[in-house]
Amino acid sequence: MDTESGWYVTEAYTESDTAAFAAELARRSVPGSLLALDGDLGAGKTRFSKAFADALGVPGIVNSPTFTIIKEYEGGRLPFYHMDVYRLSLEEADELGMDDYFFGDGVTLVEWASLIEPILPAERLRVYLETTGPTSRRLWCKPEGELYRAWIRELGLQRAEGEPSL
Repeated sequence: MDTESGWYVTEAYTESDTAAFAAELARRSVPGSLLALDGDLGAGKTRFSKAFADALGVPGIVNSPTFTIIKEYEGGRLPFYHMDVYRLSLEEADELGMDDYFFGDGVTLVEWASLIEPILPAERLRVYLETTGPTSRRLWCKPEGELYRAWIRELGLQRAEGEPSL
């Protein structure tokens, strides 16, 4: 399978399928892993983030950091840095010093990542959740960097025809 560039896709027919996919990504995560998460409004970005955190073994309740911007969770297999940049301008995001998280000892998941694309590290896994039904989602992934290309190969994702409407 050629995983050099482009988008890959898989279908999640239920919320459990989406959560299972998030868990698979969490199991592959290593220090410095970055998931750039986007999707339709109400597509389940926060639910995806919770499933990801659960698979890392993060204790307690993980909820959306919409108003706090960044939440740090310890106690799992790796520190988990959960960001929601929906309410930030690019300039505000740049002033927050996010590089400390991106290149730190934990895993970073950024909701609404496309809003701060210019300041994200070049190597990341872009994930886009597209609503296709009441509980079904099309999960688009774009690996940027060898680590993430390996994940796509391991997961057996199919190369997409086209790309999500970001």
